[in-house]
Amino acid sequence: MARRYDPDRRTRIIDAALRVIVADGIAGLSHRSVAAEADVPLGSTTYHFGSLDELLTAALRRSNENFAQALRDSEVCAGDADGGEGASSGARLADELTRVLGEWFVGERGAIELEYELYLAALRRPALRPVAAEWTTSAVELLSTRTDPATARALVALMDGVCLQVLLTGSAFDAEYTREMLTRVVDGCA
Repeated sequence: MARRYDPDRRTRIIDAALRVIVADGIAGLSHRSVAAEADVPLGSTTYHFGSLDELLTAALRRSNENFAQALRDSEVCAGDADGGEGASSGARLADELTRVLGEWFVGERGAIELEYELYLAALRRPALRPVAAEWTTSAVELLSTRTDPATARALVALMDGVCLQVLLTGSAFDAEYTREMLTRVVDGCA
């Protein structure tokens, strides 16, 4: 029997891994569970990903790309062209970051939980640490187009903290509080 050419198989396997993690957590991830979810032979998952850490790394990288793309698609990277009348540069940046986070929380909460589960898995899986660091570096670079790198790092840390608190407490995203704290960070460092 001839081999079937399937150029999207690797991508389907990563997407399936993300769905498995959303449904069952990282503990439910195996080559077998991903193969079943992707509807591919078990050998395909091990061919493309020699270990679960390789598969988790690819899944974390995909998750990182999602939030970085949300930042790139927003006004965060557009600069301070004209902004709001009378609003400080920090307030405009804080407004935009708050809007991005608010939209993130309006969507499926499972997607955010997935991203943080993968992100925090780096605590126990050293292979994931460089990819987790890539997310921070990427976000800092994007925000550094609007502020200095140290402030950008503080903004990323604050956004991470706000997201984790919302996820861990099950509370609603507080846009007003988030906007105020982000403005304080930007204006306090200006």
